[in-house]
Amino acid sequence: MPVMSMFALAPLFRHAGITVAACLLIAAALTALGQGLWDVNLAYSLAIGLISWLSIDLLRLRWRESDDIPWPRGMRGMALVPLGIAAGMVLGNPLGLLYVQQFHPELPAAARPSLWLPFAITLATSIAMSWGFYVVGKSRHLQMLAEQAQRQAAQARLSLLQAQLEPHMLFNTLANLRVLIATDAPRAEQMLDHLIAYLRATLAGSRSGTHSLASEFALLADYLALMQIRMGDRLTYSLTLPADLAELPVPPLLLQPLVENSIRHGLEPQLAGGHIAVQAVMQDASQLLLSVQDNGQGLSAPSGLPPSGSGSGSGFGLAQIRERLASRYGSAASLELRADSAGATRACIVLPLKPQP
Repeated sequence: MPVMSMFALAPLFRHAGITVAACLLIAAALTALGQGLWDVNLAYSLAIGLISWLSIDLLRLRWRESDDIPWPRGMRGMALVPLGIAAGMVLGNPLGLLYVQQFHPELPAAARPSLWLPFAITLATSIAMSWGFYVVGKSRHLQMLAEQAQRQAAQARLSLLQAQLEPHMLFNTLANLRVLIATDAPRAEQMLDHLIAYLRATLAGSRSGTHSLASEFALLADYLALMQIRMGDRLTYSLTLPADLAELPVPPLLLQPLVENSIRHGLEPQLAGGHIAVQAVMQDASQLLLSVQDNGQGLSAPSGLPPSGSGSGSGFGLAQIRERLASRYGSAASLELRADSAGATRACIVLPLKPQP
C-alpha cells in the first residue's frame, strides 16, 4: 500500500480504537444498570457502534472537499451522523440478535435488550464522538497551517540572511581586487578567474537553500585561493573532508564567514600571516562538527573579537551564521569560538544530521 494511503488511514484506525473503547464502556454501563448480560450487551454495542462509526467515517472521507478539511461542509456534513446511526441500527441490531440466537438460545425475548435504549445511547455517543473527531481534525488542520506559515517565515528569513551575506563577501573581494589591479595585474586576473568560478558555484546553492558538504568545501577552496593570491606566502590552508561526509546537506556559505574572520582578525594583523585548517568530523552518531582553526594572533588580541573563553563572537559574519543556524536547526545547532593553544583560535559549528521540524 502506498505510504500516503497509510497516512490517510491512520485517523480511521485511531477512530476505530476509540469507538471500541466507547462500546466497552456502554456495555459495562448497561450491564451495571441491569439491562441484560455483559456479552449480549457487548455484542449489540459493538455491532451498532462499529457500523455507525464506519459509515460516518467512510462517508466523511468520500464527501470531504479536500484532504486538508476532514469534514464535508453543508448538508452533507449535517447528514453524516443521522445516516451513520441509521446504518448502525438497521445493520447492527440483526447482528446482535444473531449473536443471542447462537450463544444464548435459552434467553427469552423479553430479557433481550430493547431497541429504544441502544438507540438513545448510540445517538448520544455518535453525536459526541463525531463532534470530538471534527474538533480534533479541525484543530490539527489549523495547527498544520500555523506550522506551514512558520516554516515559510523561517525560510524567508533564511533567504534574507543569505542575501545579506553574499554582497558582504563580494564587496570585500572586489575591494581587494581593486587594490591588486593597480599593483599586480596578472595576479588580479587570476583572482578574477577564481571569483567568477566562486560566484558561479554559489548560484545553485543560493537557489536551493542547501548543498552538499563537498560543494561547501569546494567554495572554500575557491575563496581561499582568492585570498592566497592577495596574501601570497603569508597564507596557507588545508581542507579535510572525509569521503563519507561529502554528501551531507548544509546551508550554502556557512563556513566562509568563519574563514574570512580568521584571515581578517587572526592572520592579516600578523606580519608572518599563518595557516587555516578547515575540518569536518562526526562528533557522535547524530551530530556533525565543522571547525575552522587558525594560528593567528588569538582571541585576546585587540581585533574586534571577544576575549578568550567568552565563546560568543561578534561581527556581521558570526551573527549571520547564528541566525541561519537558529532558523534552520533551532536549538539543535550551535556556534562556538574558543582559544585552543597559544595564538590559535578555533570556531566550531555543531549540526544535527537532520534539520529540526
